[in-house]
This record gives sequence, C-alpha cells and structure tokens, in this order.
Amino acid sequence: MALPVTHVHVRVPATSANLGPGFDTLGLALARYDELEVSVRDEPGAFVEVIGVGVGEVPTDETNLIVRSCAYAFEKLGQKMPGLHLRAHNNIAHGRGMGSSGAAIVGGIMAAKGLLSGTVEVSDETLLRLATDLEGHPDNVAPALFGGLTIAWMGDSGPRFKKLMVHRGVSPLVFVPEFTMSTELARSLQPSSVPHEDAIFNVSRSSLLVAALTQSPELLFEATEDKLHQNYRAEAMPETNKVVMALRAAGFAAVVSGAGPSVLVLCSDPSQRQAAIDLVAKVQETPWTPLMLAVDFKGATVETSSSDG
Repeated sequence: MALPVTHVHVRVPATSANLGPGFDTLGLALARYDELEVSVRDEPGAFVEVIGVGVGEVPTDETNLIVRSCAYAFEKLGQKMPGLHLRAHNNIAHGRGMGSSGAAIVGGIMAAKGLLSGTVEVSDETLLRLATDLEGHPDNVAPALFGGLTIAWMGDSGPRFKKLMVHRGVSPLVFVPEFTMSTELARSLQPSSVPHEDAIFNVSRSSLLVAALTQSPELLFEATEDKLHQNYRAEAMPETNKVVMALRAAGFAAVVSGAGPSVLVLCSDPSQRQAAIDLVAKVQETPWTPLMLAVDFKGATVETSSSDG
C-alpha cells in the first residue's frame, strides 16, 4: 500500500546528558540541530546523502544509523518501509558527548512517524520506547524527542520521562574539542559499585540540580557537583578534566557533557559566558570551539508533504 506521505523534514536538537550528578537520568536539549530530508523513492533500499558533519565517515546505505532506526520503527509499527532517499544535514559533532547518535536514532524514528502519518498514529510513549530500544538508555533520546530538561527513568512498563521548562536565566555554553571519546570506553571506566556516601551525595546534588535549572540558577555551581562518574573517567580525558577543573576553580558550573569529551558550562547569566570563554582560552592545550547555545524547548519536529501537494 502506497503511503499518503511521500516527503518529510525532520529537525532534531543536540543534547547534553548527565549534567554532572544526574547520571543516566537528566538531559538537556540544546539549540543546535541535525536536519533530515526524507523522500520515498520507487527503488528499494535506502540512499543517504550527508552534508556537514560526518561527510565521508558515516555510511550512506542501509547500515546508516538513521536508516536502521527508521526501519526498526516501521517494523515495530507493523509496516513495510518503502525505498528512501535521505539528505542528512548534520551540525551536531560526532563522538563529542552532544548526543549525535541519539539524534540520528530520533531522526530515523521521527521520519518513520512522519511517513506513517495518517496510517499509524505514534504516541510520545511509543517514540521514547523505540528510541530507548536502539540507544540503550533514555537520558539522551528523551530531551532530543521532547526538548527542555528531561528526567528519564525505566518504569515497570518501560522508559518514562518528565519534561520541565528551564529557567530563562540558564545560559548553556559548550566547549567542543577536536578529539573524540567513545561512549563505550567511557562507560567501561565506571565501577560496578560506588561508596554509599557518594551515592547519597549525588542524590542530593541531582535533586538540587532540578531546582537550580528550573527555579534557582544561582545554585547551579553546587548543584553540578558529582562523585559518580566524572572522576572515574578523568584519566581517559585529561584535557577535558583540566578544562572542567579550571572552570570550576573559577566558580563556573562546568561538567563533562554526556560521555565527553566536550565540556558543558551552565551559566546563570548570559554575561558569564564570555568570561568562561576567555578563561578556557588561557588554559587549553589543544583547540576547543566554544558554542553559546540556547536551551531547545520544542524537541524533535517533523513536517510532512505528499506528491500531490
């Protein structure tokens, strides 16, 4: 059966997960986007064009993560995926802790949702479940899907989320290095258990962080302290650790973005960002690109059209 929708435009924000103490739970959507044009074609299979980040590196056939995610969604929704032509306009850096793989997964699933519009209705809960199936945990895909600050957890019925609006004074700044970090390697550095007092410490700080991001930005520095994961990964990312430590020594709420190696600074006022940029310029040993980003409040979007208009 031919699909009534033959073309979709998908936009997915970058994300930063963990935010310091909220390991595998908290995530923030950032106003930097991967965009995807997907058209149905007569030929079977998929052809991918990549523009921007990842040119010459990411696959351009059915093994592409966006295509695999789209195909997974079609399968789980009980539909046959048609032949597809994808144009991926990538702006989210790969392997830097800004949610590029989560964005690719969400992009594929949102493309499937758009193409199946009018045929199958897909709920937010289903979107999150499909994305979590592919990503493995919901902390990156939840903010990519829904925007804002998200708290994600695994319930008895699967992944769940709560979206919160971020205080207008919160001003994210991301420092992106030229080197990459493997999420798998970063996770392998985690111990299987942590001291009781460290667990209590992180519960208090992650609870405080929700309040700081939504109501009281002046508490962001204390709220971003962490004892669960950043120290264990520091040895694998010495330059990242140096930047984080220098920023925190100067009073900035700096954390490792996701699995790294990028650094996220949660400023409580936009004017703080230039001071942080000036500081990093003095202490860095390798090039870091500063990105002054807003919080994305919309999450992933999809627009549809058909061949007859």
